[in-house]
Amino acid sequence: MSIRIFWILAVSAILSACANTTRPGAVGVNRSQFMMASSEDVNRLSAASYSEQNQKAKEKNILVTSGPTYDRLKFIANRLIPQTEAFRDDTRQWDWRLTLIDEPILNASCAPGGKITFYTGIIEELNLTDDEIAAIMGHEIAHALREHGRERVSQAAAQNILVNIAMAVAGPYGSAVSAANQVAQYAIVLPNSRENESEADAIGLELAARAGYNPMGAITVWQKMLKATKGNSSPEFLSTHPSGETRIEQLTALMPSVEPLYKAAPKPSRTKKI
Repeated sequence: MSIRIFWILAVSAILSACANTTRPGAVGVNRSQFMMASSEDVNRLSAASYSEQNQKAKEKNILVTSGPTYDRLKFIANRLIPQTEAFRDDTRQWDWRLTLIDEPILNASCAPGGKITFYTGIIEELNLTDDEIAAIMGHEIAHALREHGRERVSQAAAQNILVNIAMAVAGPYGSAVSAANQVAQYAIVLPNSRENESEADAIGLELAARAGYNPMGAITVWQKMLKATKGNSSPEFLSTHPSGETRIEQLTALMPSVEPLYKAAPKPSRTKKI
């Protein structure tokens, strides 16, 4: 009877934690998300991690806080951030930050709560245009808007709860539950992660278009990424990201939705001082 109560409580917690963090936008992202973890806790921990990242970069003398590349990123960020209000209203209260780290790494991110990080490697090695930077930055900001980090924490928390209940039922067969949990990483976690990436691609595309950046930059940046990583890609079914080819197909299909936004948007001019 106690196990049955545990299951009822677990299912009730899952159902009560379902929500949608953003409005659909022109690209139509409208998936209900499982959010058991607190937004405040996730944002606080993410901010602490972001500060630690910056402190380590500062100690290594690779934290860039001024100069042409930093100013370029800041200008693009200042155009993209106001567009986030098309998806949710609270972003005007977020503590937005921008970090540039001088390392030859093909990466960028946006931690929960609006903490953007770019590495010089992705800008220099891919020779990114402003449109392409806007596509990448929009994609990373979209992860924060959709609170994908919080969602993954919630999934892990729920998984632990369900595993504990299952192990109580299994008794001496707990090792089998552990094996099933590992299988669940492929059956549940990886497909969902690909879904999160596709959502971020779609919302990022719209953010860039609304900010006046050519949405085709999202296509060309992935063409460059494919060329740069040729021979190093893993099979899509074992990857946490869609393949580059799949992303290009999905982004191309979304172009008719965002092109009117791009045409109507004021175009950026970097002649103004930041």
